[in-house]
Amino acid sequence: MGTNLFVNYGEAVAMILFGIGFGNLLLQPNLIKKIIGLNIMDTAIYLFLAEKGYIKGRVAPIVANGVQSMEAYINPIPSGLVLTGIVVSVSVSALMLALTIRLYRRYHTLDLDEISKQLRKEGL
Repeated sequence: MGTNLFVNYGEAVAMILFGIGFGNLLLQPNLIKKIIGLNIMDTAIYLFLAEKGYIKGRVAPIVANGVQSMEAYINPIPSGLVLTGIVVSVSVSALMLALTIRLYRRYHTLDLDEISKQLRKEGL
């Protein structure tokens, strides 16, 4: 068990980051801190995918010097998934921040518990 942790330290760091982000998402009442927690979780997933997609001794899948053997290159799919995920993550973060601004303008607080109390007062 101990030797695998040192070999797979990238995956271990990704799991720790995911746990930090998930804990932040669950425990923080502030909406901005929840968004930061979600972004930490996204980053952990990208790190995990990058770690799983890399194979030591192989290079990016660009044919050079006439080498066309699949064993010489890494799998490009995890890299593509990471790039696509980053684009989606930026879009979701922008939408969440825009909605947070709207909530703040309406309720004058970023505390989710306080917003819930005000919603119950309004009868919604």
